[in-house]
Amino acid sequence: MRYFIELSYNGKAYHGWQIQPNAISVQEVIEKALSTILKVKISIMGAGRTDTGVHASQMFAHFDFEGNFEVNNLVNKLNSILPKDIAIAAIFEVKPEIHARFYAKSRTYHYKISTSKNVFDYDFAYLVQLPLDLKAMNEACKILLEYKDFQCFSKSNTDVKTYNCDIKEAFWTQNSNQLIFTITADRFLRNMVRAIVGTMVNIGFGKIKPKDLHKIIASKNRSEAGFSVPAHGLYLVNIVYPDTIKN
Repeated sequence: MRYFIELSYNGKAYHGWQIQPNAISVQEVIEKALSTILKVKISIMGAGRTDTGVHASQMFAHFDFEGNFEVNNLVNKLNSILPKDIAIAAIFEVKPEIHARFYAKSRTYHYKISTSKNVFDYDFAYLVQLPLDLKAMNEACKILLEYKDFQCFSKSNTDVKTYNCDIKEAFWTQNSNQLIFTITADRFLRNMVRAIVGTMVNIGFGKIKPKDLHKIIASKNRSEAGFSVPAHGLYLVNIVYPDTIKN
């Protein structure tokens, strides 16, 4: 039978979600914990591949298992042996063909910028103390929605079949001394959100105008876009699946 795991993690100590040959990853830690408890080799497939240092307040993964277990008991056991920076929220059975990555309808990320030094935020938000023009940054967000091909924001030498993404929403909000960028799309390219935010920061500084985003996107050239902001301000916060995935 196939099961979904809903989880969250603080990405500071990990080299991203996906298993790496010489570095610790979130996927590896969870697989080892599941295999220990269920006493059989378990492999999991995540809904996405967050990069080194990126956090997730909601992530999903699936695994297959032929035996029986009590769901709440497995959740409690996993949380008792997993490190403090990974938490399991739920486990539930899904239809056998459901794939955590390919059946996701949308994913939402937040990027957090602190506008003043905060001793509790330095691991979880990018500190930018110079003033940013939030109005101009939101103007640029509207321009993003006019396009599908975002090669200019993709990491170079990425092996993908298409650079097309359907961005459903993109906007900035301010909460006290924190600016939060929200972006939702059907899929994301590697480094895409961090490159978009870096470009938005340049717009917020007045280095480029919102309308310049048209030329940047049309160029399909990563060097035309802005810098890549640090990973520690990025969070995967929501993944949406069809209502019909459960068995």
